[in-house]
Amino acid sequence: MHEIGRRAVHVSGTGLPVAYLADLVTYWQFRWLFLFGAVVALALEAVRLLVGLDWRLYDALMREYEQNNLAGYALYMIGAAAVAVGFEPRVALPAILMLTIADPLSGLLGSDELQAAKEASVLAITFLICFAIATPFVPLVPALFGAFAATLADGVKPVVAGYVIDDNLTIPVAAAVAIAGGLAVVG
Repeated sequence: MHEIGRRAVHVSGTGLPVAYLADLVTYWQFRWLFLFGAVVALALEAVRLLVGLDWRLYDALMREYEQNNLAGYALYMIGAAAVAVGFEPRVALPAILMLTIADPLSGLLGSDELQAAKEASVLAITFLICFAIATPFVPLVPALFGAFAATLADGVKPVVAGYVIDDNLTIPVAAAVAIAGGLAVVG
């Protein structure tokens, strides 16, 4: 149930992009909602890490390496907010959706264990999912660039000074930068 719960939290983040696509919120509101979510997540993490207040939900959804570091949900909100603020909708939306849809599916297909890299078959499926997410928003080349960057970010978990660089932060940022680069290439 632990991993299913984590994946459900991921997928719930699809709500804001869907709200924008359904014209329920403007892009300005979309950006501010993600920024607000990032601020709330950072405040909750400050309480958890500095004050020591732990909720049972944290125990149920957090991985061991997150216990003394920023948890994945906060990095998720920071990455999504950075992309929402820093990029136009056709770049930000697929990048965020790669995080909210492709990452949890990849996690379900891959191992439950923290590994340096995922299996090639899981990465191939992740790439195809990311590419399918991007194609309604951008032309072929930017979609390929974004899918490749998101897959790389999902597949490799670098450790810097003992801290795991969580893909919740890197997937949307890498995908958005790559999609924007692809758009620059195709004009």
